[in-house]
Amino acid sequence: MNPPDWSRHAIWWQVYPLGFVGAEQAVTDQPSAAHRLLDLVPWLDYVIGLGASGLALGPVFRSETHGYDTTDYFGVDPRLGTLEDFDTLVAEAHRRGLRILLDGVFNHVGRSFAPFQDVLRTGPASVSAPWFDLEWPEDVLEGDEPTYRDFEGHHHLVALNHGEPEVADFVVEVMQYWLERGADGWRLDAAYAVPSAFWADVTARVRASHPDAYFVGEYIHGDYAAEVGAGGLDSATQYELWKAVWSSLNDANFFELAAALERHNALLASFAPLTFVGNHDVTRIASKLQDPALVAHAVVLLLTLGGTPSIYYGDEQGYRGVKEDRVGGDDDVRPIFPASPADLSPVGAPLLALHQDLIGVRRRHSWLHRATTEVVHLTNEVLVYRVTAAPSDTTPEGPDHLLVALNVSAQEQAVDAAGEGTILAGQAGLGDGRVVLPPQAWAVLA
Repeated sequence: MNPPDWSRHAIWWQVYPLGFVGAEQAVTDQPSAAHRLLDLVPWLDYVIGLGASGLALGPVFRSETHGYDTTDYFGVDPRLGTLEDFDTLVAEAHRRGLRILLDGVFNHVGRSFAPFQDVLRTGPASVSAPWFDLEWPEDVLEGDEPTYRDFEGHHHLVALNHGEPEVADFVVEVMQYWLERGADGWRLDAAYAVPSAFWADVTARVRASHPDAYFVGEYIHGDYAAEVGAGGLDSATQYELWKAVWSSLNDANFFELAAALERHNALLASFAPLTFVGNHDVTRIASKLQDPALVAHAVVLLLTLGGTPSIYYGDEQGYRGVKEDRVGGDDDVRPIFPASPADLSPVGAPLLALHQDLIGVRRRHSWLHRATTEVVHLTNEVLVYRVTAAPSDTTPEGPDHLLVALNVSAQEQAVDAAGEGTILAGQAGLGDGRVVLPPQAWAVLA
């Protein structure tokens, strides 16, 4: 795998556009406000100020409801605006040096997707029938509907037949269309539900015309490295690390995180995972953690470990939100945002500053993208790890490295500074070769 060079420096600010702009719950050709996609433009300088280098957009294509039930892959959802609005957003982002990552839902479609509607109208003879996995009644009558494979029991999400060559041709066409309009890459929704051979075929064909494109697959469990390699992808979502971060902080059990870091190292030997502590599908980190004081520790982990970090809009401001397993259960974690950064509450300023400081550290040590981790001190409540540059990033003077120390206990902790003599970030002190961490404190040393 040979990911594009620009991805080595990528830090994403992920936005769920339909929620961000306060769009209607269901598609309408007469939304209450027009050109809402342009509401993101005033936030692009905020993204730069945060230190991120790209905007990772949730679904922007026409859909029935939440964006993941796509019905027109070549049109912008009218609740968001027009193709011209998309072009303006991309142009403004690129003018600032920001990349654009699109969210492609290619495992399933909404029932209003034109080829599926043709199946419902025409029956088994529909030219689109091979696009889906269908079973018809033995004696088909006009108006009969087939049973079909859906996505994880959601009847309104019709699964595509990825063994059908026309489906692959269609996905290639969609990807190329939006890359030619200025997108820089694709997040592949529910990539785990699609055969790797399908991704390998599609990405190879798209790269032939867009060699600088970036592809990250959504994988929740399984052999990430094997899936990335077999699918010709550049990255995969690192859900295992996400779980270990919040779980170990809640339980004061850094042994769980240490085990996850070993797995993370193994992945980094193959690719740079997409790392996160929040996204559009999970409870926000500020709500997931039982102790608000430990949100900073989660951010430290995100921004000092190897991988490609993604920051979910609002997490950098301390937004709260709980995902619930019900209809509308995602709404709380996909909120409307203010009209401009000036309208943000000052309550979030300290956490924003923390993100900026740590992103600054990461920018000055870009080798963290593929850095591996060595645990040098481990108890339930104290973790010290060294992050070291990959061999490909090693200089003649030797590999670069940083030391990160985390204390979640209610007591001051003093641990070996492992030869490091400068505190780059955090609240610790140094003396007699030891780093002194106040209660629930952390530090990054060099």
